[in-house]
Amino acid sequence: MDRDAKKILKTASLSIFFLFIIVYAGFRSYDLVVGVKIKNVNIVDGATMTQSELKITGRAKNALNLTLNGREISVDQGGNFSETIALLSGYNIVSLKALDKFGHSDEKNYKLIMQALGN
Repeated sequence: MDRDAKKILKTASLSIFFLFIIVYAGFRSYDLVVGVKIKNVNIVDGATMTQSELKITGRAKNALNLTLNGREISVDQGGNFSETIALLSGYNIVSLKALDKFGHSDEKNYKLIMQALGN
């Protein structure tokens, strides 16, 4: 009986250890499996702006390449970005597209209206 208890304890310990490794590996690789996501962008779709200069900030987690209106912009190691653009009077579309190293992409489009003061 003592041998059986040791065998059961050893098998249970190894099972729990390998289960822990599998769960940990899944948790750590979740962001890679899901892909790139553009988050926390400081502009709102459909907003009316009164200044022609707009500073866009946000986060593109796991992004290898990020473009703003077709122009590549820099992303730090944490995925944060900040870029200033000029808006034209009237209707503007701001397009953000992120691509990760596995080919996953995320795209966000924001429609803004630039209304000069006094109009």
